[in-house]
Amino acid sequence: MSVPLGEKIHTLRKEKNMTLDQLGALTGSSKSYLWELERGRIPRPSADNLLRIAQALDITASYLVDEDMEQPDYEAVDQVFFCKYRSLPSDTRKKVRDLVDVWSKA
Repeated sequence: MSVPLGEKIHTLRKEKNMTLDQLGALTGSSKSYLWELERGRIPRPSADNLLRIAQALDITASYLVDEDMEQPDYEAVDQVFFCKYRSLPSDTRKKVRDLVDVWSKA
């Protein structure tokens, strides 16, 4: 079953309880642009826009554009997470590691 780009963006945004305004603020896109994109009225958004949207939704751009991919490749999603993790300040990375340690002992 084919899942269009706009539907994927809408579903992921809703799963994160994110408004169009919030996604727009994270991506530098207007609310109206994102609304049009979610409704499939923008046939080919730029790669730059897709990358910003994917990053804001913690997903890969390849998942967004591949209509045959119904579920994200979670290994790729983990790679997105690790890229964000590596860009965090060292004290924040330590806090994340400490949290993982606590969760793994539960």
